[in-house]
Amino acid sequence: MTSREQLKVRAVRAEQGQGTGIFAFFLFGADINRIADISRVRREDQELKGFQRREVRDHVKEITTFLNSGPVLFPNAIILALSAEVEFASARGRSPGNMCEVGDAGTLSIPIYPEGNRAAWIVDGQQRSLALAAATNKEIAVPIIGFISDEVSTQREQFILVNKSRKLPTGLIDELLPEVSVQLPRHLAARQLPSELCNVLNTDPNSPFFKLIKRESDARNSTGIISDNALIESMKASLKTTAGALGQFKHNGDGNDTASMYDALVTYWSAVRDTFPDAWGKAPKDSRLMHSVGIRAMGALMDTIMLRADGSTNKAAVVRESLVRLAPLCRWTEGRWEGLGLAWNELQSTPQHINKLSEHLIRIEREQARVPA
Repeated sequence: MTSREQLKVRAVRAEQGQGTGIFAFFLFGADINRIADISRVRREDQELKGFQRREVRDHVKEITTFLNSGPVLFPNAIILALSAEVEFASARGRSPGNMCEVGDAGTLSIPIYPEGNRAAWIVDGQQRSLALAAATNKEIAVPIIGFISDEVSTQREQFILVNKSRKLPTGLIDELLPEVSVQLPRHLAARQLPSELCNVLNTDPNSPFFKLIKRESDARNSTGIISDNALIESMKASLKTTAGALGQFKHNGDGNDTASMYDALVTYWSAVRDTFPDAWGKAPKDSRLMHSVGIRAMGALMDTIMLRADGSTNKAAVVRESLVRLAPLCRWTEGRWEGLGLAWNELQSTPQHINKLSEHLIRIEREQARVPA
């Protein structure tokens, strides 16, 4: 195989956006993985690469079994991002009268390169493409939609938008969000900034969460124990209002003071870590502080404590004093929560338990703050 080898197919070309070429064509199932790579999400030197989740083997096996069951109808289109190296030659000849001139018919030529250097990337349909490659019938005609783009950012944007209505791992979508600039649906846009803050918290050696957060890009080799979704949800809540510890630094239309947001997060959660050393850094099954219910509840408490500390010249000291007063009443690794009627390990990541624990901690902390020193 040389770089001069090409796969040629009949195709229809149209344009979308600002002159982006869009192609509709068919390939034999076995040919998809000859021309297209799967860009796995991963991190190299702290930089996010790719966008696709890991292979779901059971899902691939199910599709393969279906494809091997006999003559099957499989009209599901696979979406490819195509390198600018592809070439399109319009067909010659007169067009039929009264034809809807939406697309231009012709021949698409796609270079064939070794794996890792291919001229196309799978944006949607990686599980299907793997199943088609493994199927007994190598000549199943598969519809393909391709668009010209060498830019990983554009490929990520399309990946998110194509899959936003499908059930994808929340962690995968969250980690990709900071890397895209396309206008996102409101529910995704609200997670973009928290996800970026979450990423910095996980990669900054000075962060109390350094290498403790589970992220999709390093799920196989991660030392993470804390759900990134729990942290993102707690930050989302704080950003919703100017009364939030993070929301006070949000300036609509005038940029966000993300540095102050990050400082607030590090100040508060470092104090949490130092106040509960026996509960910090343990697996969620051994410490409910590291469990989603604990992260969400302590995240809710952050707004109350940090806003009170804002009036002090030594914010860190005020935060630590508040948490030290609270510590004797917390049951992260043993005992029962007085006032909740629950053992420490009975707390679960349900809306009911998250709300009960959050309200309990906020109420106790406020009552303690009223007591004269």
